[in-house]
Amino acid sequence: MNQKERMLAGLPYKAWEDGLAEERLECRRKVHRFNTLSPDDVQEAEKLLREIFGKTGKNIGVEPPIHFDYGKNTEVGENFFANFNTVILDVAKVTIGNNVMFAPNVSIYTAGHPVHPDSRNSGYEYGIPVTIGDNVWIGGNSTVLPGVTIGNNVVIGAGSVVTKDIPDNVIAAGNPCRVIRTITEEDRRFYFKDREFDVEDY
Repeated sequence: MNQKERMLAGLPYKAWEDGLAEERLECRRKVHRFNTLSPDDVQEAEKLLREIFGKTGKNIGVEPPIHFDYGKNTEVGENFFANFNTVILDVAKVTIGNNVMFAPNVSIYTAGHPVHPDSRNSGYEYGIPVTIGDNVWIGGNSTVLPGVTIGNNVVIGAGSVVTKDIPDNVIAAGNPCRVIRTITEEDRRFYFKDREFDVEDY
């Protein structure tokens, strides 16, 4: 098993061997082009996003800058939107469902290093997949750590550090991120805290 195969299998691997450094460089070239495009180059931006991501839905929106390790290890569903300064360290698979929104400065980390200094100094690192369900909104300055699964219909509050799995249909926040409450049918009436919608087409 070469180092790339080890990386994708969640085993300890060396990130500079077996063509991995070259793959990261190729991704960075594409990301650099995307991040420096004129705001008017909408078609070119969409084309580059589809080259960078491993899989996308028909509708995708990303505000630059965005940063990846590999890009192709990240798959997003329909209507994905990422606001400014998204970071995805996708040495392992990142799977994102439909209708997912990232606020500014969201980071998804599949990458990690051993805790013991001798092990860490050996150069071995690892990647553990991250999965995000459908209809998820991740608030600004939030970080999702390796191995986490976030369920469907979840809101992650701003500034959260998600260290453990989050179940469906909840609001969760904090460092470490914890479930605050369940999202209920009553929430449909409100657009912000106790402010009720004054429209009906939502």
